[in-house]
Amino acid sequence: MTLPEGDAPHAGSAFFQAHGLGNDYLVFEAGDDWVLDTEGIMAVCDRWRGPGSDGIVLLLDRGSRPFPLRMFNPDGSEFERSGNGLRILAAYLAREGLVGEESFDVSVGGDTVRLHVGGPPERGLYEISAEMGPAGHGPEAVGLDPEFLDADQRLDLGRAGTPIVHLVSIGNPHAVVFPEDWERELIDEIGPKISGHPAFADGTNVQVARVLDGRILEARIWERGVGPTSASGTSACAVAAAAVKSGRATPGKFEVRMDGGSMEVTVTAAMEITLTGPVQEVCGGSLTGGFLEFLAGL
Repeated sequence: MTLPEGDAPHAGSAFFQAHGLGNDYLVFEAGDDWVLDTEGIMAVCDRWRGPGSDGIVLLLDRGSRPFPLRMFNPDGSEFERSGNGLRILAAYLAREGLVGEESFDVSVGGDTVRLHVGGPPERGLYEISAEMGPAGHGPEAVGLDPEFLDADQRLDLGRAGTPIVHLVSIGNPHAVVFPEDWERELIDEIGPKISGHPAFADGTNVQVARVLDGRILEARIWERGVGPTSASGTSACAVAAAAVKSGRATPGKFEVRMDGGSMEVTVTAAMEITLTGPVQEVCGGSLTGGFLEFLAGL
């Protein structure tokens, strides 16, 4: 979604960086040092000209409960939630001593998510769970105009072998494809076509997936506003939810394998989703005065 004019928040210069299986985020707190407008976000997330990341998590007020957040893609767009971004924020809160081993809530994208940090980190590696709530299914759940789907739930991509898309909301939109013939490169072809398809009001995340056995799933990911991604928490949740909804698997605990590694996703019969996996802290620092001046001039 595009930020409304005048709605760009401000942040301090200090940041914390961590990743979940290679999917990394920068955490900033609200402050007065720079503006999170499109140009500023793109500059900070740039891998060669800024600190670099797959996105930004902004903690609006460390004194409020639930902790209020906003999240931004590296293209400058704001989005609803990220499983890895939420869990990286949890690692930051634990590092700052703001949370302990008790579960706690954050508020993001109009929803509340419960997080849990599984004890002190080992070599900076945390095990963190997120209760993502119930998965939604179908066109309405992901903001898709059903007029773009044929009777078999196929989305016209202007190619032969148009795939069936399984539409899943994990608080953000996903389109999961289980191809008849598994090809790792398929995500590079159909990912951008589905993600930016005019059928979706705000775009969508895309996964090409398969069931390796009843409890192990494999997925490749095209993330909205990012592109190909080594791992994604909400994508792992969407793949598991789609596998259950489509009858490819039964409710329970899954290992979801992605390019960056595996996460654990639990799907109940009521489609309640819990995501668990590692978060590795990387660094903390501050944007320099010169870089802040550069951002102010964009």
